[in-house]
Amino acid sequence: MKYALLINERPGAYDGLTAGERAAITAEYVALMQDERMIAGERLQPAETATTVRVQGGRTLMTDGPFADTKEIFGGFYIVEADDLDDALELAARVPAARLGGSVEVRPLVER
Repeated sequence: MKYALLINERPGAYDGLTAGERAAITAEYVALMQDERMIAGERLQPAETATTVRVQGGRTLMTDGPFADTKEIFGGFYIVEADDLDDALELAARVPAARLGGSVEVRPLVER
């Protein structure tokens, strides 16, 4: 079954880390992409580059940036082919953001 691993990062989670610590975290993300269960994955540009679109009363409203009151920012995703939910959860637990104050939401994809 296919699952999306939606990576939510805590703003400032990487502040204060040394170059070596950042390199080690990057290596963990690279290793995840090399796992045979990975189908795709991408990191998003910083949240401040986002534009949020809403349609209210037939009018399109655009706001720079994400929703303002969030404690975590959607930072990227993986699409995986896992045997079951437990298999997908094992991969999610390896995502560095999950231990750096963020979270990884695991959701099954709608199969077509």
